[in-house]
Amino acid sequence: MVRGSSRPLPRTQPRRATVRAAAALLLCQAAVVSCASSGEHRPGGEKSASAQASAREASAAAKKAARARLLPGMPPPLDPHDLYAADRPGKLSPAVKDFPSRVYVPNTLSDTVSVIDPEKFKVVRTIRVGRQPQHVVPSWDLRTLWVNNDLGNSLTPINPANGRVGRPVDVHDPYNLYFTPDGKYAVVMASKDRALVFRDAHSMKVVRSVPVDCYGVNHADFSPDGRYFIVSCEFSGELLKVDTAKKKVVAKQRLPIAGAMPQDVKISPNGRTWYVADMVANGLWVLNGDTFGKPRLLPTGKGTHGLYVSRDSRSLYISNRGEGTISVLSFRTGKLVDRWRLPGGGSPDMGGVSSDGKLLWLSGRYNGEVYAIDTRNGRLRARIPVGGGPHGLAVYPQPGRYSLGHTGIFR
Repeated sequence: MVRGSSRPLPRTQPRRATVRAAAALLLCQAAVVSCASSGEHRPGGEKSASAQASAREASAAAKKAARARLLPGMPPPLDPHDLYAADRPGKLSPAVKDFPSRVYVPNTLSDTVSVIDPEKFKVVRTIRVGRQPQHVVPSWDLRTLWVNNDLGNSLTPINPANGRVGRPVDVHDPYNLYFTPDGKYAVVMASKDRALVFRDAHSMKVVRSVPVDCYGVNHADFSPDGRYFIVSCEFSGELLKVDTAKKKVVAKQRLPIAGAMPQDVKISPNGRTWYVADMVANGLWVLNGDTFGKPRLLPTGKGTHGLYVSRDSRSLYISNRGEGTISVLSFRTGKLVDRWRLPGGGSPDMGGVSSDGKLLWLSGRYNGEVYAIDTRNGRLRARIPVGGGPHGLAVYPQPGRYSLGHTGIFR
């Protein structure tokens, strides 16, 4: 087979309740400002000023409580209502602002990484790496790209500042790679080993290996507070919920169709909804991550595989590998609003969005090519030949303060 690509977590304070409380506080503050404006011209203005001070204190207390809910050491969201607020067009971290713009394509059948100049739409370099590279993953601190040599049992580091290739690091079965939001640990999706392996994010030394009783762990995403993450199990059609701090699987569920094959996982900008691509169900599983209840299926296209958020946080780009299309979902309505078809067909797989948000880059898994797609109209701008079996390509650099892994989940 070609590789693609129960108990709820305890909560001391439901996130929805926190959001409602914050909303109420904002309304209160708005009312106070209005009253203060009127109070300047009549007796009682002093009371309004006092009320404003109380509101400021309440606001500070609310922010402190919200920070206390975060995984310790995790940078707080720039905007609690938009997890991708740091990913706006061109908003590059100082750590990466001088990096040359490149697209790094791991070729699983060629044991190479093709490096594309996105302005010229051509391969400018080919790097020999370990056996069966699956994904190119930006490190949490954004300074290193890790090539996941799955069957080579190693990670090859690339310095994106100058393109230098470092000495491979011994890591067993690194099908995919993520980083905890606090930046402390790398989480290796050891698919064949049936384990989630927590390693030191810098040295890559094993801290804890967590056995799983499902098959094909491969993709994941983290909750808004970083306290848990949800993992897809491709070959047994299951989802796992993992406590980040405890490094423990706390819940599991089997998807409700025979032969389900879940792939990429992505959380909505407001943090309320989770989407899981499924190549066999030909759509997205939509669920509430907090309750981890039964998901519903949203059909999108044959062979649904990769999920990518637009730079304005309004849309989700969905690659349908089995039919050569990309579906576009509106986060506001939760409905599909467009479908782009690759002329002449193709096998759109994994990738990312350009720094300016104008191009969606996807590997053509079974066609030995890469697609550059205009996000304004879905037109194919370029079809670039690469090595055999291109998979989890990384567009780099991208906006964001830190990376959660995969081909680039930035917050």
